[in-house]
Amino acid sequence: MFRQFRNSQDPTLRQARTILHIDFDSFFASVEQQYNPNLRGKPMGVTATNGRTCIIASSKEAKRLGIGTGSRTYEAKKICPDLILVPADFIKYFEISKKFLRISQDFTPFVELFSIDEVFMDITSIAHLFDNNPYKMIAEIKKRIREEIGEYVTASFGISYNKLLSKLASGLKKPDGVFEIKPEDLDSVYKSAKLTDICGIGKRIKDRLNKIGVTTLLDLRNISYDRLVLEFGKAETQFLKNISLGFDGSPVVSHATAPSIKSIGRSYCLPQNEYDKRKILQNTYELWEEISIKLRRLNKKARTLGFSFRGNINIHKRKTYSFYFDDSKEVFYLFEDLLSDDKEMFFAKDSYVRQISVWVSNLEEKENLSLSLFDSSKKNNLMSAIDSINERFGDHTIRNGFLLYTDKLTTVPNGYLADRYERTKLAKDL
Repeated sequence: MFRQFRNSQDPTLRQARTILHIDFDSFFASVEQQYNPNLRGKPMGVTATNGRTCIIASSKEAKRLGIGTGSRTYEAKKICPDLILVPADFIKYFEISKKFLRISQDFTPFVELFSIDEVFMDITSIAHLFDNNPYKMIAEIKKRIREEIGEYVTASFGISYNKLLSKLASGLKKPDGVFEIKPEDLDSVYKSAKLTDICGIGKRIKDRLNKIGVTTLLDLRNISYDRLVLEFGKAETQFLKNISLGFDGSPVVSHATAPSIKSIGRSYCLPQNEYDKRKILQNTYELWEEISIKLRRLNKKARTLGFSFRGNINIHKRKTYSFYFDDSKEVFYLFEDLLSDDKEMFFAKDSYVRQISVWVSNLEEKENLSLSLFDSSKKNNLMSAIDSINERFGDHTIRNGFLLYTDKLTTVPNGYLADRYERTKLAKDL
């Protein structure tokens, strides 16, 4: 996220901006408690909707018992037999995100949706409206959240002079707190913060840093550049050194700015290890259908196609064609052709798949493409009619006969809003 702006080392830049990072507390669980009063004040966990046994979010009450994100439901039930489990509803959570974006826009046009429950706000140009006191603005934002979203949905706020440090700050006084990191506070904060408190340092990088004697952010600042290069290479070392010095010049990019879409992808984790090859292919077809619908809504076609199956077999394929496509039936034929070299492995009796990923790239606007000899107005009119019905009544309302009697894969935004299509749609909707 931050590494492309690694040369922002001018100390004068440190105080030039005021950036807020807003991180909602126990977001999925809090939204469920806001919607359902019977869940309030009780330990609860939000689980994936496809039958998986992992808690993807836990309420504040559950966290106090030691039940956190990633806990297995059977382990959580041992800790708290009365734990309430609720299936995730990402559409509901995204609607709350959009409500908060509308609130944020009333304060500044510089609002960046970082994930479904995190927002950056650059308030530099409007700070004077609140006597250059960000705490006054935050009090007003918190009031708006209570009034327009609900009292059970709270957020923690970080204030600093860049995005890196404002995000760190928001996690240091949870829940419902406010924390500010000023230039003169950096060393004291870094002395007590964990390596993994910083965005960009996960468990794997932390373990590699520990291996070379780095256990704190101040250690990271003091270790030699050359020693880091030996372990991480030059690019990653520069990124880590910038973190250690609190440098980050990346701008707050408004969510109203539609990202450039160069590819469209979709992944799905099956509820269990799936041995039934027909079910795997049916799920794959539906994912390709979703990709094709998104292509047509963007008025684009693709020329490159790829997929991967992960389980006790691993198949990864991609191919670039001399023609463009946006029809799910055609895309599925291309996929089957790509799979043909690995059919023996795929159809083996003891082989299973757990994770399906599909994607297309090399996108081009339809208006820039000449009509194919194989395009027909009848086919195009049929696809347009199907798209209109699905747009009105929900994706996969009309489905291919191959999908008869199979469960629908609901098209929902994920927690990180990593799908550029969803971000483009958001930019147009708000």
